[in-house]
Amino acid sequence: MQVSDRFHLWQGLSKRVSDIAAAHRGCLPAAVPEPEPAAPPPKPEPSAAADTPARRHAKQLFEAVHAVSGTGRSLSAIARELGLNRRTVAKYARAASWQECVRRTPPRRSTSLDPYLEYLRQRWEEGEHTATVLHQEIVAKGYLGRYQRVKLSIAPLRRGLPIDTPRERPPSPRQVARWITTTPSRRGLHVTEALRRLLSHCPELDQAHDLVRQFAAMLDARDATPLPDWLDQLTASRLPAMASLAKAIREDQHAVVQGITTAFNSGVNEGRITDLKLQKRITAGRAGVPLLRQRVILMAHLRRRYP
Repeated sequence: MQVSDRFHLWQGLSKRVSDIAAAHRGCLPAAVPEPEPAAPPPKPEPSAAADTPARRHAKQLFEAVHAVSGTGRSLSAIARELGLNRRTVAKYARAASWQECVRRTPPRRSTSLDPYLEYLRQRWEEGEHTATVLHQEIVAKGYLGRYQRVKLSIAPLRRGLPIDTPRERPPSPRQVARWITTTPSRRGLHVTEALRRLLSHCPELDQAHDLVRQFAAMLDARDATPLPDWLDQLTASRLPAMASLAKAIREDQHAVVQGITTAFNSGVNEGRITDLKLQKRITAGRAGVPLLRQRVILMAHLRRRYP
């Protein structure tokens, strides 16, 4: 009796969902919430144009380089005269103003706390100023980070300053496939909201999500009765990736039914193959076949004792 492995069935479905997301890559930015319009920053006063040592130094170098660069001398000669590196001279010579040469602070990297910053700001305005309580609340919503990061993030609020919220990047097709194939109860708050925005914007991904949930229900209940109707839905979905999956399943439908309804699967064999590949990579270039054979036999013995 042939039995399809449930893991590979689910993996094949996830791959098709990733292909659909890649085909509709233009819809993926819809998962990112629209940023709130920020107030324009105040224009600095003319007198404060060079009010820091770094800015004054950049202005002096710019004036010195441009005072000599117009004489027709080479960059190497200018660098020797001013005692600067040739690349520094080239940078200041190409610049149209000294402000272009000032080292800018790189933008803050996004963190796992970013999806919860708006919630922290809202709770702060409601009067909750205890970092421990705020950390416990967002942990209940799916946050997996540490308390210290929450404490540091609300520190600007204690000084009356806003929290810096960077613009999120659109998810990748593989990330969208992981969202869709994850059980809804195990999705975090940020993933749930992002997936809701994405599915409401892209009907193809919404259709793929419904098909994935139907197949997941069959696996959970070990009931293959809806499988023929589900395959018809794949064929009629006008999604080439899903139609190809339906064709592949129909070619071996009996084994797929057995994989859904029975407890038998090839997971044990896949585990043994994984062990073999792991041992091969560990000893590659440092040992021969006799040691590999001994380690594989030992691993099989341990698997039998501690399944």
